Amino acid sequence: MKQTATQLTIKTIGINLLLSLFKLTAGIMSHSNAMVSDAVHSASDVFSSVIVMIGIHFSQKESDKTHPYGHERFECIAAILLAVCLALTGLAIGKTAIESLFIPQQVNPGSLALWAAMISIFIKEIMYWVTRFHALKLDSNALMADAWHHRSDALSSIGALIGIAGARLGIPLCDSIASFIICLFILKAAFDIFKDAMNQMVDHSCDAQTEAAIKQLVMSFRDVIQIDSFQTRMFGNKIYVDLEISADASKTFTEAHDLTENLHHKIESSFPRIKHVMIHVNPYSNNHSENDISYNDEK
Repeated sequence: MKQTATQLTIKTIGINLLLSLFKLTAGIMSHSNAMVSDAVHSASDVFSSVIVMIGIHFSQKESDKTHPYGHERFECIAAILLAVCLALTGLAIGKTAIESLFIPQQVNPGSLALWAAMISIFIKEIMYWVTRFHALKLDSNALMADAWHHRSDALSSIGALIGIAGARLGIPLCDSIASFIICLFILKAAFDIFKDAMNQMVDHSCDAQTEAAIKQLVMSFRDVIQIDSFQTRMFGNKIYVDLEISADASKTFTEAHDLTENLHHKIESSFPRIKHVMIHVNPYSNNHSENDISYNDEK
């Protein structure tokens, strides 16, 4: 995973550097504030990609004595840093846009800015889909955050295109308004990325659909009478499951162990994102004490 993600990120950095330089040149030559703002957004993608690469590198480290549960949360940290960078970029663009709204403008952006916006939309949308594909394939939060960074850049270029076109049609304020709209797009993307990463940092439960599927699998075992307790929590992009089930109190210790072991392996093989499963068996009676056993294992 790390090698694929690193190679993709390096290519992304190179493309973003060239694209941001092209858009900055086009914005300056065409006297377009919207295109200059869009160029700054693309330049911020370079920094965000570096953060993603570092986060993925550390998240793939093996468990050790001081980190027995692994290092998956480094991806969440990378995503949070990326969200903060996005937000700061958006606020800077918004500040410039608001200031320019109160300054009389008679500049008519050149056609080069229009072409730069269209080229940017095309390239960034391709980068979004490619990065999204690999993020889903590798189950990487940091890569998915980077993919949305590309999508926000494509959206900002659409805003720049509309603003530049409006300014060329004789409405100069359209350029500044477009810059402000770009700011809103960026802030929205930053908020979504930050919210998702924080949910995974604070042991948020996994999605309801996955929980329902796990419960259905558990109850498909003939010897499971009922589920007494069921909890899930996210650790980076992995899932931990704590499960209590009831079984016939007349079962021997060995039979109860075999049941939990079979159930454990079935859950792991059916849900690859699950890293750790703990199953506790209660005898089906009003007194859960001496006959209880626990089974846990970690990938």
